[in-house]
Amino acid sequence: MSRLQGKTALITGAARGIGAKIAQRFSEEGAKVIINDLSLDAAQITADQIGGSALACDVSDPQAVDAMFEQVRRKFDSLDILVNNAGISGLEGDSDAHERLLGTYSENIDEPELPIFSVTNEAWSKMLAVHLNGTFFCSRAALRIMMRHGDRIAGSTNIINMGSIMGTAGGAGAVAYCSAKAGILGFTRSLARELAPHKIRVNALAPGHIYTDMISSLEDMHPALVAQTPLGHLGETDDIAWAAVYLASNEAKFVTGQALSPNGGWHMSQ
Repeated sequence: MSRLQGKTALITGAARGIGAKIAQRFSEEGAKVIINDLSLDAAQITADQIGGSALACDVSDPQAVDAMFEQVRRKFDSLDILVNNAGISGLEGDSDAHERLLGTYSENIDEPELPIFSVTNEAWSKMLAVHLNGTFFCSRAALRIMMRHGDRIAGSTNIINMGSIMGTAGGAGAVAYCSAKAGILGFTRSLARELAPHKIRVNALAPGHIYTDMISSLEDMHPALVAQTPLGHLGETDDIAWAAVYLASNEAKFVTGQALSPNGGWHMSQ
């Protein structure tokens, strides 16, 4: 219960779902946890449940991100762990999401309704802004704090980025989401090399299909997802949270530039 004792961790998009579970496990392991979310009220509710702190900002807004991390610097002085978890599915308010995700097409051969045709410029830009830009903005701002401390123990300061199996394997009907997640995996590897001489580790988590609010509304797809998963069931938020605890802890002090993928065997690599 003390794998993260004395550490300060900020988790973006952590008012609910995977982020909230990571926050809970980090707190139980001794970390001082800062919950970020778009809504300060929602972040505060989760923070109160785990004895943490709450800060709100839109991670796709670089000025808002810098202002939030300035609050972190003033209140906590140091920052040991950043988890870039904030994200969107792109399905919010989309009544045709099921069909696109299943890769369906129109019967009109002359004008096939490819899923990519339904991706607007705005939807594409927003997906990359929240996932990829947000990961970049938060990492850059966090490093301004992390780099201030010259007494870092090798591997104890680290960044964890939230990728996805969709960033590796791809998926019909989710071209923007898959592109954003693939970009995060590339960003992770590049930043890991850049920061290794400074004793800061950077890794990614690439979850499989995890039962959260994000996919609870897609229950008609669950049987197909389960059938494609060798272990025969959807994942739980704890499957990702405990992986995050490992990557954040000194148990993973020789792990950097990697993508740990709890996915039930849906995608196998290495």
